[in-house]
Amino acid sequence: MLVNASIAARNESADHSHHHNMFLDEAGMVMNENRNNLPHDCQKILQEYTFEVIAQTSYAADFPGNIFGLSQHEYKVEPCSRITVTFINKDEVRHQWMVHGLPKYLYPAGMFHLEAAGGQQKTGTFIIPSEHKTYLVHCDMAQHMEKGMKAQLVAGDGSGNLWGVPNVSNNFFMDTYLPQNTKLILIVSFVIGTLATVFLILKRE
Repeated sequence: MLVNASIAARNESADHSHHHNMFLDEAGMVMNENRNNLPHDCQKILQEYTFEVIAQTSYAADFPGNIFGLSQHEYKVEPCSRITVTFINKDEVRHQWMVHGLPKYLYPAGMFHLEAAGGQQKTGTFIIPSEHKTYLVHCDMAQHMEKGMKAQLVAGDGSGNLWGVPNVSNNFFMDTYLPQNTKLILIVSFVIGTLATVFLILKRE
C-alpha cells in the first residue's frame, strides 16, 4: 500500500512538472522548452541553430577573479530562430544556462532554463521573436554569474553588449548614483571656476 502511494506521488509530481513545461530528473532540468510555438511577430522559423556549451572551471583561467567558466560567452543568431542548446557540465557542482527577456506569453517569467548536475548534461530548445535584442545568459546559482558564468545571446543587430561578459565587455558595472546631469554640472563648475580665477587676478592688478 505504501509502495503504491509512493509511486502515485511520483507520477503526480511528474505530471505536475510536465504541465508547467518543466522536465526534471537526476541529471538536471529543462524548463520552458518551446519547439514549435512561434512568437506573435514571427511568421515562420527563419534559422535553426545548435550550440554545445560546456561549463567547466578551466574556462575561467584566462579571466582573473573568475572561478567558473563557459566554453562560449556570446551566441549570435538571427531573429525568429529556433535554438537548441546542449549544456554539458564538467564540474562537480550543479550549473545552469538561463536566458532572460523572452516573451512572457510564451515563456513564464520570460525565461528559458537548463540545469545540469555535476558531470551531467541537458538539452533544450526555444524560439526567439523578431526583435533585434541582446539577451542575458547566465547561471543563477549563488555567485556563479559573478564568478564568470555570464554570457549574451545577440539576436540580429542586438541592443548593445551587456556589462561584465567575459571576453566580450568590461568586467565592471558603472556606478549609477551620480546625478543625470553630472557632465553638464562639471562643465559649468569648470567655467565658473575659471571666470572666478580671472576675476581675482584682474582685481589684484
